[in-house]
Amino acid sequence: MTPRTTRKAHLHPADLHGFSRLAIDAVAGLTDLVEAMHHNISSVPAPLGKPPPGRTRGITGFVYGSIRGVTRLVGGGLDAVLGRLLPLFGEKPSSPEREAVLAALNGVLGDYLEASGNPLAIRMQLRRDGQPLPDDKAAMAAALPTAGNRLLILVHGLCMNDLQWARQGHDHGAALERDLGCTRLYLHYNSGRHISTNGRELADRIEEMLGNWPVPVEELAILGHSMGGLLARSAWHYGTAAGHAWPRHLKKLVFLGTPHHGAPMERGGHWIDIALGASPYTAPLSRLGKIRSAGITDLRHGWLLDEDWRGRDRFARSHGHHKALPLPQGVACHAIVATTGKQVGDLKDRLIGDGLVPLASALGCHAEADRNLMFTPERQWIACETGHLDLLSRPEVYARIRDWLAEQAAAP
Repeated sequence: MTPRTTRKAHLHPADLHGFSRLAIDAVAGLTDLVEAMHHNISSVPAPLGKPPPGRTRGITGFVYGSIRGVTRLVGGGLDAVLGRLLPLFGEKPSSPEREAVLAALNGVLGDYLEASGNPLAIRMQLRRDGQPLPDDKAAMAAALPTAGNRLLILVHGLCMNDLQWARQGHDHGAALERDLGCTRLYLHYNSGRHISTNGRELADRIEEMLGNWPVPVEELAILGHSMGGLLARSAWHYGTAAGHAWPRHLKKLVFLGTPHHGAPMERGGHWIDIALGASPYTAPLSRLGKIRSAGITDLRHGWLLDEDWRGRDRFARSHGHHKALPLPQGVACHAIVATTGKQVGDLKDRLIGDGLVPLASALGCHAEADRNLMFTPERQWIACETGHLDLLSRPEVYARIRDWLAEQAAAP
């Protein structure tokens, strides 16, 4: 499958529809926030008092209600007009810049975009060179004349996309295909959805793909960066539970900077929620912190399964233990982790880690035995003076991945 040579577009007609919906939703949400602050300030006699529930009344309530009504009317009109105009425009291939913006937007608001039917929501696809794989066997064979029996699936992280595996002139997938002869595929997905939701869908997608693959598949490997590693673990669980064939073909799993036990990035936003909620006057502003997607909050709790989050408030201060999910049985699992420190344990390592994920989390270390993922020493490697995204481009990181996958390829 070769990339299209047609000029690529930074903006698609459907994007106008999606962004208009977001703008309308933002106005409505901001109106609710301002009204809540107005209501609290006028109702609370003391700074730490608890305001009665409800909206403002009288003329003030009428004004806020009118703003909401006009907003809904304008939004409905735009939906109707743009819905009729969009079929009249052709769509060009998407530019890398557009793909990056959509990936970031989906990482932050992806669950909301999907739930509201916004056309900006990314649909999960297995892709190659930015193009989705065909749906049937004949078309796939025509599109992939060099398809082999050893597959490598690369799964990107939060707020990223499949094209961003190419960094600083290097792409782990392309290099591994060149050096090891495997066929590379990339997952493109909405990283703002729950990890378990994406995991279940990925399990189904891989099973469908294997059924349509032009040649019998002998070996499958997955390389997951950051959230992508959690997604791979979740997919293996749901694929095994569903009786899929592909988990039996999975021989190797490589995690790059995967936060197996959570990432402090989301925890920081969580404490902002708590601070804003301390006073009734600033409590409505805590809603702004809660626009973080389900995918982001899953990173804080390490939730990989549906039962981990169903029936729970994902923004609550604390939770009971979620179900421990061990590494896939019968699969050679490896972890590559990064630290910005010159050596493990120095001040920079302890305070910053790789900039997003602490060392212990990426290594799967946990004080409770059933949650300790227990990567053996020969299946873990630490890259010092390396940031989280540097894991995608450093030559020494690639060399380690290549050697591990080559060992698996030589194994019986």
